[in-house]
Formats: sequence, structure tokens, C-alpha cells
Amino acid sequence: MPSRKPDKLDLLVFGAHPDDAEIGMGGTIAKHAAAGFAVGICDLTLAEMSSNGDPDLRQREAAAASEALGLAYRSNLALPDRGLRGGDEQIERIVREIRALRPRFVFAPYWKDRHPDHVACSALIEEAVFNAKLRRWKPETPAWTVEKLYFYYINDVEPPAVAVDVTETYEAKTAALRAYRSQFEPTGSDAVATPLTQGYLRKVEQRDALLGNALGVRYAEGFAAKSPQLVSLF
Repeated sequence: MPSRKPDKLDLLVFGAHPDDAEIGMGGTIAKHAAAGFAVGICDLTLAEMSSNGDPDLRQREAAAASEALGLAYRSNLALPDRGLRGGDEQIERIVREIRALRPRFVFAPYWKDRHPDHVACSALIEEAVFNAKLRRWKPETPAWTVEKLYFYYINDVEPPAVAVDVTETYEAKTAALRAYRSQFEPTGSDAVATPLTQGYLRKVEQRDALLGNALGVRYAEGFAAKSPQLVSLF
């Protein structure tokens, strides 16, 4: 897994758990990485509360997914799973990551989702992006202003403000998602049935295909923003 911090990232994607970013925007990540953009993922938790798998396995799966996507960097802040409560300590950890990586664009889960951790992650990142630009907030690290914050969909979907054609990199997204076998195809007598094991990857593909069909392409990924945007590449 690429863990050495680059001097600067073009795109920095935050997720509550390993696999969130891949579900929501794996094709977009792979597309930008293939085009020469420096793309990183920061997972907030080790997903230690997952019904299947364990943190060590999830990290190995994340490393395989990172390779499939062509990431320049990946980190995990090891904040408590089901404990993303905000507060200065958690916000500061995220702000330090943003200031160290100096991304042009930041991505977070959409602010509406059936999983409380995705909603909490969304709020944390929005606040951290705001604080990161304040030169008098934790001034021991230089302030950094993110150009734009976008939100990707994991479970709940609404009409996007921005969409990216990911047809050419959908195979990379599929490979990254399949790396998380413990979540989507668990094996063994201790495997637990969850919404992720009930044909979830097929539903993700159908979602991306449906949006693509509406836009005249095979696959597309959608994003929300606080204001309308027009982009070709982020």
C-alpha cells in the first residue's frame, strides 16, 4: 500500500471505512490516476466493528485495492469505528492530513446515508476542510485551502451535480471492490450475512450503469456539491 506522503495530491478521498471510497468513486479514482493525477485515500477507521473480517485483513484488502486503482498514497487514521463523534481531537487529525497532503480537491461520503458512520464522516470532513484554511487554527501546521469539496454516494443516491464517465476504468473499480472479499464474499463457518453479502456489488454496478445510461455512456459515477459544477476532470 503506498504510504509515503507525497508533497501534494490532486485528489484526496476520505472514507469512514476501507472500501467506502472504492464503492462510491473507484472508477473516478482510477481514471484520474491513469491520467497522471496524484490521488490518495484516507480511511478514518480500521473498520474494527465489521461483522466479517478483521482490521489486519481489511488492511491487506485495502492494499490490494490501492494497487488496482493506481493510488499515489493511502493512510488510515485509526479513529474508532462507530465512534466518529467529532471534537477537536478528531478534527485536528483530519486537518493535519489535509495540510500535509495539500490536495486541490477533497471528496467525502454524501451527507445522507443509511450508515451513521458515513454521515458522521461527511460532517467531519466538511468541518476539517473549513478549519484547514484558517491560519490561526492549530497554527503549528501551515494552513491549506482546498479548491472544492465534493461528496460521493455509497448507499443513498440522489440526482448528482457532477458525473464522470468511468467506462474505461470500470474494470479497475471492479478489481478494487473484489479485493474486499471479506465484506462482499465472506467464506467460512463464521461468515455473517449482511447487506454487503446480498449481491451488493451487482447493485453498485447497476447503479453506475443506470447513471451512465442516462448520460449516454456505459458507466458513470455521480457526485454532490453544495453548488452546481461543470468539470471534465477534477
